Formats: sequence, structure tokens, C-alpha cells
Amino acid sequence: MKATDLLKKQHKSVKALFKKVDKTEDGRQRRQLMDQIANDLKVHTKIEEEIFYPAVREIGTSKAEEMIDESLEEHHVVDLVLAELPQIDPEDERFAAKMTVLSELVEHHADEEEEEMFPMCEKKLGRERLEELGERMQRMAEGGQRRAA
Repeated sequence: MKATDLLKKQHKSVKALFKKVDKTEDGRQRRQLMDQIANDLKVHTKIEEEIFYPAVREIGTSKAEEMIDESLEEHHVVDLVLAELPQIDPEDERFAAKMTVLSELVEHHADEEEEEMFPMCEKKLGRERLEELGERMQRMAEGGQRRAA
């Protein structure tokens, strides 16, 4: 699977989890969903930062650098929100507010990658390189999910 396809699949999966949180009233279930979202995002950002973004840097354009720098800052903000969530009761209104903010951050980040970064990568890195990156990213993602389970 190409790296861009793997990342799109992960984006879709985490967006679906956010929708489930929105529809869930039970605090215990909300906490479990939040934990799943946190784990999925940690795995996702790790494979982006350690494998995908270094490959994007190889493109060598100022636009690629700019997109990576912005993406890394977005990851940082997501990490800050994720660090605060476990301290908030899932029944508290602040929990819902923080989940909404987190969902919007992730949605914005995913949309920018899919609309701007991924097409550039398809063009500049090519299918073969994206397949190789995708295989490495898949192995890392599977290892990260096993550790969290």
C-alpha cells in the first residue's frame, strides 16, 4: 500500500472515532474511545514524523519544507490537547469541548495533507517510493498498535 493511501486510511479511521464520541453519552465508553483516538494519533504521528516527513523533505522545495514545519506544529498542538484529556471527566462539558477542538485540529491537518502534501508526493516521489515507504510505515504502525494493546 502506498504511504499516502495508508495515511488516508488512518485519517478516515480516526475521524470515524470522533463521530462515535460525539454520539456517545456513556462516560466509560467516551473514555475508551478517547484512549483509542489517542493511541491511533500517537501511532500516526510517529510514522509520519519518523518515515513520511523525512521522505517529503527529500523533495527539496521550500513548499515541502513549509508543509512539514506546519504539520509538525499541528502535531505538537494535538499532543498538548491529548495530554490534558485524561485529567477531565468524560461527563464534564470541558471534555466535549476539548474533543471538538481536537477533532477540528485533526480534520484540518488531514485535509491539508490530503489536498496539498499528498498530491505533491505522488508527483515528486512516485509510486514505487510511496509503496516502499508505505510498507515501512505499515510495519511500524502494526508494532505500535500491538504495544498499546
